[in-house]
Amino acid sequence: MKKVIYALILSLVVVSGLVFANREIKNETPEKSTPKPPAAAEMKTEREKWEATPGGIAYTKWKASPEGQKVLSASAKIVKHTRDSTNMEAIVTSLSLPPGSRLGFGVMVRINGEDYILSFGLEESNEFQQLHSLKVNDKIIIRSRSVSHAPKYAYPIVSGDYVERDSKIIYKRAPRKGGC
Repeated sequence: MKKVIYALILSLVVVSGLVFANREIKNETPEKSTPKPPAAAEMKTEREKWEATPGGIAYTKWKASPEGQKVLSASAKIVKHTRDSTNMEAIVTSLSLPPGSRLGFGVMVRINGEDYILSFGLEESNEFQQLHSLKVNDKIIIRSRSVSHAPKYAYPIVSGDYVERDSKIIYKRAPRKGGC
């Protein structure tokens, strides 16, 4: 009987020693080298390299064209709202995106007299179910953190983070997992 008790106590001591030793190893902070962001000069040279490529040349021509100027000026009209993520009143003008678009699920909206693509992303789950209830001429309140543009589209692209209709939230983007 004494031998069994000694064996149990000895195994308990060994296991607890391993647990404490492992805990100390986990608490040590590893020294990781964080990559430094590129300097302004490096970014400028990379941009100049890209602008010399066929894609960069086409983009520069598009920006200077009347269509590109229209898209860029419409983007500038809502940049303050997107930067501050404040409410914008919008009217749904179409329930489908322009032909050939690859933005996933979205609708066309008019904000302050300008047309925009309101994009929500790929429709992989039922998270957009309430958005399917939207109708043309519905007044909605939207919030977004970004507005982008591409030569392929004749309208600025607003990413939908929040949509409200009749004081009821019908869509709110889930926060990213593992991010800030």
